[in-house]
Amino acid sequence: MATSTDRRVAIIGSGMGGLTACLAFAKKGFRHIDVYESALGLGFVGAGIQIAPNLIRVLDRLGCWDGSTVEKEGTRVSEAIVLDGATNAEMMRTDMSGLCDKYGYPHYAGHRASLAGTLYEAALKEPNVRFHFGETLQDVTSFAPGRVNFVIKSRDGESRTMNADILIGADGIKSVVRTTLLRELGLHGQVKETGQAAYRILLTRRELEPYPELLSFLDSNAVRRWIGEKRHVICYPIDDHRIYNISTCQPDVNFAGTANTTWTTKGSKKQMMDTFSDFNPLIKQMLSLVPDGEVVEWRMRSHTPLDEWTHGGVALIGDACHPTLPHLSQGAAMSIEDGATVAEVVGLLFDTEGAGAGWEAVTKALKVYHLLRKDRTATIVEMAAFSGRVLHLGEGAAKVERDRQFANTKGGKGANPDKWLDPEVQQMVYGHDCIKEVRERFEELFSSM
Repeated sequence: MATSTDRRVAIIGSGMGGLTACLAFAKKGFRHIDVYESALGLGFVGAGIQIAPNLIRVLDRLGCWDGSTVEKEGTRVSEAIVLDGATNAEMMRTDMSGLCDKYGYPHYAGHRASLAGTLYEAALKEPNVRFHFGETLQDVTSFAPGRVNFVIKSRDGESRTMNADILIGADGIKSVVRTTLLRELGLHGQVKETGQAAYRILLTRRELEPYPELLSFLDSNAVRRWIGEKRHVICYPIDDHRIYNISTCQPDVNFAGTANTTWTTKGSKKQMMDTFSDFNPLIKQMLSLVPDGEVVEWRMRSHTPLDEWTHGGVALIGDACHPTLPHLSQGAAMSIEDGATVAEVVGLLFDTEGAGAGWEAVTKALKVYHLLRKDRTATIVEMAAFSGRVLHLGEGAAKVERDRQFANTKGGKGANPDKWLDPEVQQMVYGHDCIKEVRERFEELFSSM
């Protein structure tokens, strides 16, 4: 006789959310978990990523934090410093060393590839998780739980119809699952231009050695953010202090084409230098070290808010339903929380009702997942956008007030204009335990539907 854990779970996409979801479903005892990824393999690339306490909490629950590569090679952040982009004058400094005592986990900075690799290696150890590379979703043709039908195109061009009991759309901001779900519901949504772009830069120790002050940044445990009108630069050491990660934000003026063209482009070093020409000499020195031909500019996009993330046996997670600007350093964390939450909700349903749980109950459980996540993610999306607007203020009364608030944050007290460093925001973001919330609220929310 089939049991609840014989339910088939298909996951589209193997980014942070998809990897977390497949691992979390496996930990809940599900025996048939298939991950479909359009790339031919997970050759992890990318730059640095901030790994906040709420993200580490999920990794720890999944058994893949202690002793992991991302823990061993990451930087345990001890302080954050905000500086004026033009003058290099310090505007505020916050001690981050006490976060572990307060929230149970510290704040790290690491390489995105290390974080993804940690999740992937943990998933590979689960015998019930299977990865299918070079397999691209083309359509979802049935959304009914227990008989979700979807069309996959393989790397050799062959299309075939697959089925699953539950399908998780973890396929990012370009999500095909989202497109088909909205079409099925008669709803509309669109990718939105934010008007912002980013340069992502990795400088090695060898490149920084001739510059003692820059080398001291690499050897520190500090995150530094330089701010100016419509722009900022944020930097921190990663990879066991072997690499200095630099990420910028600036107006998106170098792209041509419409929203369906490439999302990254090889950038011009001259344009990059011109963009930050009025920043202080340290910033210009760092940017000048980027080899010609290796400048990459990343276009930041968002999506109109979605009224529905689920339909039948299909649910969206991560950037597929709530893409987030990076100014709060929570985009990957929200995807990871989503992946853990949806698996916990479905697992708890079957733990409670057993193999006899009907398909209507699965539909309701996925809606509970949406209810649990929508307000938190909406708040973080808006707060990240707000923080970006405040950090990028030009001359005027609003900037004067912002700078006054920075000056009043000595010792980490008081409201901080950089919301990533604001104590109340940190309490809301870092203190959250997504799994605990599911266990405390599932029965109430499920019964109310």
